[in-house]
This record gives sequence, C-alpha cells and structure tokens, in this order.
Amino acid sequence: MRCYQEITLIPNADISRYFLWSKTFHQIHLGLVEMQDERKQVPIGLSFPEYKMDEKFGILGSKLRLLAQDEAMLTRFDANKWLARLSDYVHCTGIRPVPGKINCYAIYQREQPKTSKERLARRYAKRHNIDYEAALNSRVELSVRSEMESEHEKKLMSYSEMPNKIIATPFIRLNSSSTGNTFCLWIKKREVENSSDGTFTTYGLSATATVPDF
Repeated sequence: MRCYQEITLIPNADISRYFLWSKTFHQIHLGLVEMQDERKQVPIGLSFPEYKMDEKFGILGSKLRLLAQDEAMLTRFDANKWLARLSDYVHCTGIRPVPGKINCYAIYQREQPKTSKERLARRYAKRHNIDYEAALNSRVELSVRSEMESEHEKKLMSYSEMPNKIIATPFIRLNSSSTGNTFCLWIKKREVENSSDGTFTTYGLSATATVPDF
C-alpha cells in the first residue's frame, strides 16, 4: 500500500457522528461495489486511524482512510464523486503517499458476534423460510442469563425481547441494499508486525490482508 486518501467527519451539532458514519460508509461501500472483481473482491482497503479499543468499549473516531497500491487506483475510485452529497459534512484530502515510517501493520476485519439478536433472528428466518420481521418477533425458546448471572435458563420469548448484550467492538449501522434491513457492521482491528498483500471485501475489510498503520 503506497497511496492513501483520508476522510474526516466534520462535527455538527444537528447530526450525530453515528449517523454520519452510516451515510459516509454506505457511499464508500457503493463505490467499492463498482470496483469488485468476479470474486467480489476489491484492491482498496480501509483503515481507521483513530480506532481505540479497551475492555468495555471501542470507538472508530472521526477519520477513515482509503489505501491502495498506486495513485491510479484511488483516482479511478474517485472518492469525491461518491461523497459529493455529503460535502458539507465530510472532508476528503487529495491522494498522498504513505509515509516511509509507520507504526505497524493492521488488519481490519468484519466481526459477527454470535450474541447479536438481529443476527440470530436473520439466521432463524433463513432456517424457517420466513421474513426477518416475523423471525424477530416470533416467540421461541431462548437461553438467557439468569438473575444469578452465573447460569442460563430457557425462556419463551422473541428475539426482539432479548436483553442487549454490550459488545465492545465498534460498529457502523448500515442498511442492506438487497433486503432493506438494518444491520451492524462490527469492525475488529488486529495489529501485526509484517505486511500481507491481498484483496478486500466491498466493505474494504479483510481477514488476512494488511494496511499500514500510521
């Protein structure tokens, strides 16, 4: 990765950062979809330079970087075109060379927590061939933590009634273009010593390919 562009979400009293992340990332995703190959992979990776994580919570910050092997790839992507409707709320730099000195390499990958009630409902809908809303509100036997906090017990309840479990990994809330359903894109960061070339998904993430962290 030799070139990058940096996108900054501009603070706004009327619009939350979470909403801006949703709209900005959706536009970037649409642009990456247009660049995908037959394996639905793209040559542009994303990084979050203000990403922070501790035991209780994580944050993405307010910056997003697009990284590629050469300037031509980012020129072809044309970030300003995809972000034109958000020009009052985001700032996009020109294409820059990656600094010679970096902190480390990082892998940003999608995480899918097994405890997400939305994800459980989607799986239930697929297994039983029903729509998502019906699955979310169907009463089924679920395992929930008891008041003793050390044991689980079976209860008849819907996925929508499940208590929310706090998941520390930061996420962006998106709408599915194919189903229209809202879902959370959980993003996990791993720091590694060595670089690893590869391609990325249409979300700019990968379980193996690295991006420089600086």
